[in-house]
Amino acid sequence: MSKDLAKIAELEHATWASRGEMFRLGFALLFIVGIVLYVSSSGREVSFQLVIAAMIGGYMAMNIGANDVANNVGPAVGSRALTLTGAILIAAIFEASGALIAGGDVVGTIKGGIINADAIGDTQVFIWVMTAALLAGALWLNLATAIGAPVSTTHSIVGGVLGAGIAAGGWGIANWETLGQIASSWVISPVLGGVIAAAFLYLIKRTITYQSDMIAAAKKMVPILIAVMAWAFGTYLVMKGLKQIWKTDFLTASGIGLLLAAGVYLLSRWLIGRKAISVENRKRGVNALFTVPLVFAAALLSFAHGANDVANAIGPLAAINEAILHGDIAKKAPIPLWIMLVGAIGISIGLALYGPKLIRTVGTEITELDQMRAFCIALAAALTVIVASHLGLPVSSTHIAVGAVFGVGFLREYLKANYARMVETIEEHHQGEDRKVVEEFMERFKLAPLQEKGVMLEALKQHTTQADLTKKERKDLKKVYRGELVKRSALLKIAAAWVITVPVSGLMAAMLYFTIRGMMLP
Repeated sequence: MSKDLAKIAELEHATWASRGEMFRLGFALLFIVGIVLYVSSSGREVSFQLVIAAMIGGYMAMNIGANDVANNVGPAVGSRALTLTGAILIAAIFEASGALIAGGDVVGTIKGGIINADAIGDTQVFIWVMTAALLAGALWLNLATAIGAPVSTTHSIVGGVLGAGIAAGGWGIANWETLGQIASSWVISPVLGGVIAAAFLYLIKRTITYQSDMIAAAKKMVPILIAVMAWAFGTYLVMKGLKQIWKTDFLTASGIGLLLAAGVYLLSRWLIGRKAISVENRKRGVNALFTVPLVFAAALLSFAHGANDVANAIGPLAAINEAILHGDIAKKAPIPLWIMLVGAIGISIGLALYGPKLIRTVGTEITELDQMRAFCIALAAALTVIVASHLGLPVSSTHIAVGAVFGVGFLREYLKANYARMVETIEEHHQGEDRKVVEEFMERFKLAPLQEKGVMLEALKQHTTQADLTKKERKDLKKVYRGELVKRSALLKIAAAWVITVPVSGLMAAMLYFTIRGMMLP
């Protein structure tokens, strides 16, 4: 009897994954069916084209939630500042809030001005182009999520609009200068994000974790870093998160951010002072001081993302709705509340159902993250967007966040290798001494502040001694410190996905456009 029960338990465990997948698929289909029922019974003349477009818009919104939102909360989850469930709840609430509160009343229909809409002319053709672009972008995002590659939703929909537009109007319809700027963001975004994140992590190491009294150093520096984060996010939200409902210049946004930073500095200085009393003088204790700021960063990034990127799902849908209702090919279209709800709810559902896979990819599968590293990534994401916007550089928030993760990882590799060289120097200058002497020096060296490490090494070089260390021991030591801290397979997979996003979504959109046109023509 017990064997039978054990077999039944094993069978249930084996089928659990498939049941979970069926549940997610069923819930997603329920959302799509709900969209169809609403659009079909909303009191206006039912348009088959609008019903189809609304379904695809909902599908696109879910894929944005599944893929793109991971960049906002993945580092916080990977550093254990947030649980996966907590991150999903925070992101879902703030993504939807950003979309509904700050998504705006009007949305651009031709993403990035990538094609000349006037060259299309025919309203029906325009509807087919937008439908094909939206579906192609959603399909590519779905595929990227399935293989665990965080990609840019903006680039996905740009590729879709470009491919379908060329299929409808020829090569001359495309704005190739704009496309060149978008292509440049493949390099600009991750490099800027990586450099800024690595710079802040190095600053934290030099001013806090390389000091003998880490807690005393943290009490001085952490409030300053949190104030910088408050300025960055205050400016970021005014410039990007609220741009649909309130447009302002950089100086105004920066001034608002500065006022917010001053208040946050005073508050955080008091809170950090209280918290620092109860934490240990180790990296673990310093990490604990960054937990609460990380939670706020995840929430604010999600709000700004919801306000900005909901347009990727609802822009083409709003354009189709405007074309059907008024017969116009509009470069900007009003957003009815039901369309905004499709985008906001769809992003939240996609995040809850399929977001965990990409959250784990960003948070744990590229490099190991703690709270300090995750804080630098979140700060880099906001600062890079601010800098790029002010300079007029085209950037992708996805590429920035993932580039920041890689930047942190590669800095750690460099510092480990540099430390290995210091250790080798110590070992070489202790040749012939008792092993206990070497170990005692190594312990003092490990605990010494950075400046003192340099003094100790210089003293060694001037007073060379002899120690007994075998060649094999030195080789083993090098292997320990020169290990790779960034997963190269993840780097190659993500970089390849970024490069092919626009071409693949464009090709898919062109094929879908020709299919739709073939079905619709008499």
